[in-house]
Amino acid sequence: MQARQAFISRTGGPEVIEWHSVDVPTPGAGEVTLRQTAIGLNYIDTYHRSGVYPIDLPGGLGLESAGTVEALGDGVEGLAIGDRVATFGPARGAYADVRNVAAASLLKLPDDISDQTAAAALLKGCTTEFLVERCARVQAGQAVLVHAAAGGVGLLLVQWLKAIGATVIGTVGSEDKAALARAAGADHIVLYTREDTAKRVRELTGGKGVRFVFDGVGRDTWEASLDSAGKRGLIVSYGNASAPVTGVGLVVLAAKGSLVVTRPTLFDYYADPAERAAGAERLWAMIGSGKVKVTVGQTYPLEQVAWAHRDLESRATTGSTLLLP
Repeated sequence: MQARQAFISRTGGPEVIEWHSVDVPTPGAGEVTLRQTAIGLNYIDTYHRSGVYPIDLPGGLGLESAGTVEALGDGVEGLAIGDRVATFGPARGAYADVRNVAAASLLKLPDDISDQTAAAALLKGCTTEFLVERCARVQAGQAVLVHAAAGGVGLLLVQWLKAIGATVIGTVGSEDKAALARAAGADHIVLYTREDTAKRVRELTGGKGVRFVFDGVGRDTWEASLDSAGKRGLIVSYGNASAPVTGVGLVVLAAKGSLVVTRPTLFDYYADPAERAAGAERLWAMIGSGKVKVTVGQTYPLEQVAWAHRDLESRATTGSTLLLP
């Protein structure tokens, strides 16, 4: 079986992404052949491509996809040919129309979750689940700051936090993105291109600051995160959209009010199969209840992924982005 798959042989900008036609072998033990119908684009893909997160080269890109099982390897149980499934890794290689995937990394899709919804929501939604419910453990009534509130994870964070009763302040860079964040349920919007984020957050919280900060931007928002967090606040730094945060000073955390900082990663919270299944079920339930709606802001043909990377890194995208084979 022939497939089109993306590889990189060196790190760099979007131009390093190459496409090859390859023969997909018979799936090995514990594997399935997956014909993909939708692929999710995530910021972590750009970290792999650029070298922020080193990978073995040459290597594939992309973690998240949905599709249909076409063949089963030896020892695969609980799946059948024709099953609709999705994965968010940890193995890379999702930028492809067909590929072999470890069966243990696949989640069967409920009938009411479409392939495109799964590919748009699984990685970002499971990230949102663990950030809110198991990492920060946000409670109703607590004030929370969400940076990049109109982004893929940002919009899901805003909705999830509102669903559990938190007060949400979101930062955005434009009026269009402000409208999206408000529609998702943000109580207050800070237009960081025109306002001092920390000053505005303090005004909105009566000078106290927020209990939690969710920061997927990194270096460019780090100082604002420090200055927005209230005493004993928790800064959850979960991404590096601008650049990684370096040189965190413990004395600074003390001076800012006994702050706590964590840098969690998805796969440490989804390491166990039972955790993966439970987290995904929680996500499907939130989507099914209507409390969390998945916004696909844009789609690209799969082989135009380099353009999609450029748009994502320039903050020209909103919501989730899908690549369609």
